[in-house]
Amino acid sequence: MEEELRAIARMLEELTDRRRRLKNAFLSGVLRGVGAMIGFAVIGTALIGLLTPVARANLPVISDFLAQVVTMVQLRIQ
Repeated sequence: MEEELRAIARMLEELTDRRRRLKNAFLSGVLRGVGAMIGFAVIGTALIGLLTPVARANLPVISDFLAQVVTMVQLRIQ
């Protein structure tokens, strides 16, 4: 019973502490942004890795478009 009361008291303390809530919200937003950035980098790298062989296969319309996209991305990376 005492443990439950302590847990409730801690929860109320956390809910009423404005500084702690702002810090947690800020850190949560930063971590979400970093996660999105890493996820986009991984997916973008995978797409380029998959599209490069298609561009080299010399398919008439698709290869020209993909070659331009891959070239632009590679220039942007450097």
